[in-house]
Amino acid sequence: MRNVLPVLTVLCGILVIWYAAAVWMNATWVHDQAERAGVTVTWAEVIPETMAQERPLLPPPHQVAAELWQGITGQAVTSKRSLVYHGYVTFKGTMMGFGLGILTGVLLAMAIVRYRVVEMSVMPWAVISQTIPIVALAPMIIVVSSQMGLTGRDIPKAIIAAYLSFFPVLVSMVKGLRSPDQMQLDLLRTYGAGEWATFVKLRLPASMPYFFASLKVAVAASLVGTIVGELPTGAIEGLGARMLIGSQFGEPLIMWSALFAAAILAGLLIVGVGAVERMVRLRMGVPE
Repeated sequence: MRNVLPVLTVLCGILVIWYAAAVWMNATWVHDQAERAGVTVTWAEVIPETMAQERPLLPPPHQVAAELWQGITGQAVTSKRSLVYHGYVTFKGTMMGFGLGILTGVLLAMAIVRYRVVEMSVMPWAVISQTIPIVALAPMIIVVSSQMGLTGRDIPKAIIAAYLSFFPVLVSMVKGLRSPDQMQLDLLRTYGAGEWATFVKLRLPASMPYFFASLKVAVAASLVGTIVGELPTGAIEGLGARMLIGSQFGEPLIMWSALFAAAILAGLLIVGVGAVERMVRLRMGVPE
C-alpha cells in the first residue's frame, strides 16, 4: 500500500490538471456557439459541454479511455480500425529495429574495448550521430533505402529504430565490458586465460547489469523510432499512422487513443525486457 499510494497521488494530480486544462481549452468552442446563438452560458453549463465534444481541442481522460477501449476491444484484432492490429504492426517494426540496434551496439562496443583506434575513430561519430534530429533524418533514410532496393515499409522503420536504439547499448556495453578491475584481469592471466576466455568468463558477465539497463532505454527509443518512421512513409498501418490520420482529419480522439496505445506498448516491452533480465540473472546465479 505504501508503494501504491504515491503512484495514485501523482495519477490523481495528473487527472485533475488534465480535466482542468480540458475545460479551459474546450470552453472556447462552447462560448463561440453561445455567442452565435445570442445567449449567455454559465460555467455550470459550460463544464458539461466541454466533457462530451465530438472534436475537442483537448479530450478529457474519460473520452480518451473510451476511445482506447473501443479501439482495443470494439473490433476484431484483424480489423484495420483495431488498435491491436496497428500495435502489432508497430511492434513488428520495433523488434526488427531493436534487434538490429542491439547487434550494432554490442559489436561496436566489443571493437572499441578491444582496439583503441576504433574508440578514437568511431565513438566521436556515434556521439555526433545522436545530435541529428530523427525527424529530419527519417525521410533521408527512406529515400536511401529505396535507392538501395530495400523495398517494404518495415525496413526503413527498422533502420530508424536501430539508429535510435544502438547508442544506449553501445555506451552501456563499453562501460560494462570495462567494469572488471585490473586485479581480476591479472588473476585470469595467471591462469593462462586468453583474450577470448577473459571476455567470456569475466567481461561479458560483468557487463550484464549495464546491458539490461541499456535495453530498457533502447527498446523505448526503438518504439519512438518506429513511430517516427511511420509518419513520412505514407503508411496507413501502425500507431504512428493512426496518430497522423487523427491529426490530418481533425480527429483528436483517434490521435490520443493511438498515443496511449503506444505508451501501453512501451510499458509492455519494458516489462518484457525486465522478465528476460530476471531469467538471465537466475541462469547466471546472480541475486536480484
